[in-house]
Amino acid sequence: MTDWPYTTTHRALALLRAVSAGRVEMTCSAEPDAFLDDLAWCDQQIAHHLAHAALMEPARQGRVGMRVPARLTAKGMIHLALHTSASAPTTNATS
Repeated sequence: MTDWPYTTTHRALALLRAVSAGRVEMTCSAEPDAFLDDLAWCDQQIAHHLAHAALMEPARQGRVGMRVPARLTAKGMIHLALHTSASAPTTNATS
């Protein structure tokens, strides 16, 4: 499932960056939903995929349906780093 083509969409990478920044909560469930800054994430299918692909996970245990902070897994950190550095904008700043 990790080769799902939408793992590297801008929307998926934005969610991973938000998780990295500590701005995301996810529900404890078989199909975890994501909440960014207390609002439901716009694409729950991507949120489900990122969780099932083991790129993000609950930061702590919780009852079914409970919202808990989300965190990147080691795999998620590597995935984000690989795709962020490849798409990072370059600057032409001069001193």
